[in-house]
Amino acid sequence: MAKTVLVVDDDPTQRRLIQAVLERNGFTVAHAESGDQAIQHLGLGAPADVVLLDLVMPGISGQETLVEMRARGFNQPVIVVTATGGIDTVVRAMQAGAMDFFVKPAAPERIMVSIRNALSMGALKGEVDRLKKHASGRTSFEDLIGSSPAMVMVKRLGERAAKSSIPILITGQSGVGKEVIARAVHGSSERGGKPFVAVNCGAIPENLVESILFGHEKGSFTGATDKHLGKFLEANGGTLFLDEVGELPLDIQVKLLRALQESEIDAVGGKRPIKVDVRIVSATNRDLSLAVKEGRFREDLFYRLNVFPIEAPALRERKDDVPALVDAFVRRFNVEEGKSVVGATPETMAYLSAFDWPGNVRQLENAVYRAIVLADAPYLQPHDFPAISGVAPPIHTTDSGPPSTVAITPIGGQLMPDLPQAVPVRILDERGHLRTLEEIERDLIQLAIEIYAGHMSEVARRLGIGRSTLYRKVREQGLEDVIKGVNDEASDEDDAQVA
Repeated sequence: MAKTVLVVDDDPTQRRLIQAVLERNGFTVAHAESGDQAIQHLGLGAPADVVLLDLVMPGISGQETLVEMRARGFNQPVIVVTATGGIDTVVRAMQAGAMDFFVKPAAPERIMVSIRNALSMGALKGEVDRLKKHASGRTSFEDLIGSSPAMVMVKRLGERAAKSSIPILITGQSGVGKEVIARAVHGSSERGGKPFVAVNCGAIPENLVESILFGHEKGSFTGATDKHLGKFLEANGGTLFLDEVGELPLDIQVKLLRALQESEIDAVGGKRPIKVDVRIVSATNRDLSLAVKEGRFREDLFYRLNVFPIEAPALRERKDDVPALVDAFVRRFNVEEGKSVVGATPETMAYLSAFDWPGNVRQLENAVYRAIVLADAPYLQPHDFPAISGVAPPIHTTDSGPPSTVAITPIGGQLMPDLPQAVPVRILDERGHLRTLEEIERDLIQLAIEIYAGHMSEVARRLGIGRSTLYRKVREQGLEDVIKGVNDEASDEDDAQVA
């Protein structure tokens, strides 16, 4: 998903110049002619990953705009632009929350370095905030990624359930993010900030389930050398998340039912019950009603847990959320792996959105992780997801040149004498990355000069540019030697015939 840069400047020429630089590097650009328009743009929720803010504008100044942005809670990275680089002005802007600045006119390289640094710092700050919320048990439904109808329904139900202590059963396939929903329920409730303890019931050895859940006293069985509190007491005052609750043995289901009904537990080897204050959120990828019919799950426990069911949708049912999920995973893994991937190309995103994702969000997360680790280009390409796109990574050769060329056929499809059947113009470099437009243009002009024997009028006509423009590009590209030695009189006679 292409990043959007909001350019706030009252000078339309300056906006166009910056837009050309940004779009050449794969960014989407939004414009605002004043600080008021910028505030309105952000207030409407329009996309803006970075803000380029001119400090001197009619109406409210850039400095005042920045202060107003922060006051309204708009936390996008801001880069201030000024024609007068006074140190006092810059210091005030940085104190108000700007991340960087540059003086107009700035070189394209300086602009792009500033933009990429701002995105990297923004991603790092977002990841730190996410981890803080996760560690403190304050993840909310605002942190859940996705705006598809299925996810909107999940958020709506979850927010209502979080306001009470009602038992919640989250159903859905493996990998859909049931624990993320459970954490959002906890963080949005009055218990937010208190312990959130997750237990995977299917991963506990059957002979240890009772001890792990309810605790045990020292010496209560062979190997019990110390007292163990158990998950219920660890979660006391907070939320206990029982993932894959359908895997619990029947005898443990009896004790769990009593714990839910009486709000007390019996530790293994304990002499008296222990009161606990725990909210239970459970989850399963099985059909518990079928398990009840087959006698593998207690009916009374099922009704006790299934008071407020929430179904987490499979990823194939919310494909509109794939771009937002990819963007979030790219930001996270950039921070974890020290990479600077901007996003995925539109073609790549089309492949990812069309895939069925049998492993759901977990599979998408792991696919993006692998792509980030292997990626060399700023944007993820289809070949970074070979199992999904079917596109193999480019093969880099060391002997015969670049991995991609375009064959140019001369005049009217007829090959010129003494020219090879395919004249290559290199599009990709040796590492498989696109060469710059300037490099490709130079090769194309040189090729045209050679094909048309230095007849510059014909070269210009075939390239679709004026002759004066052609000569200027020849000088800029240092191609004078290519046309050196051409007979000027012969060239002029030929040019006259062509004209």
